[in-house]
Amino acid sequence: MSTTARSFRIGQIVPSSNTTMETEIPLMLRSRESKFEERFTFHSSRMRMKKVTAEELKAMDADSDRCALELSDARVDVLGYACLVAIMSMGLGYHRESEKRLHQVTVDNNGAAPVVSSAGALVEGLHAMGAKKVSILTPYMKPLTKLVVDYIENEGIEVHDALSLEIPDNLEVGRQDPLAPAEHVKRLNTSGVDAVVLSACVQMPSFQSVQQVENQLGMPVTTAAIGTVHQMLKRLGLQTEVPNAGSLLSGRY
Repeated sequence: MSTTARSFRIGQIVPSSNTTMETEIPLMLRSRESKFEERFTFHSSRMRMKKVTAEELKAMDADSDRCALELSDARVDVLGYACLVAIMSMGLGYHRESEKRLHQVTVDNNGAAPVVSSAGALVEGLHAMGAKKVSILTPYMKPLTKLVVDYIENEGIEVHDALSLEIPDNLEVGRQDPLAPAEHVKRLNTSGVDAVVLSACVQMPSFQSVQQVENQLGMPVTTAAIGTVHQMLKRLGLQTEVPNAGSLLSGRY
């Protein structure tokens, strides 16, 4: 690494029961270090949530301002809100309001940092690839999956099919085999879609399945976590490339 290489601080607002984002985000950003000079450190603040219910998600979201404040004390370079369904359950288009508010928290603390929400990042990533119609896999109960479908469709992307694994316990979601989505996707109708969202949840491990499924289906495959990394790299002004992370992180977008 040259002496001019910069180290970036990655901040994450994480549900207290989330065990995946602090694994998958570093995994992706570390894996690009073999090709690029940038280096990264990782910093988290947690908001309480155990069961993935609308009530717990709303209470948790109210805690996100405190997390943004704490992370801005560390002068992070970018801040990621690592819970897609918490944002989507708060109302259509809420990611814009949340990102703006949390960014203002960092500004008011003299530690201004761009804010990426996994909800907004998933949508932005699909738009970047030009995806008009998608099929999605979620670990959620069906009513929450419907909220996610409605949210994505409100952003101008048709959801052709959605498969709900119906796992209410967030810790149990995090214990899923990261190779399992490659099997689950076989039950998903992907006919005529432009892309597949292999995990519309940043807690459900999936990264190790993405490239395999993309190669099998012959179409772009992404996840909420991959979308988050894509948007983080864009906000930092860095090349949006991570090896074996599917089309979105191929460097083309």
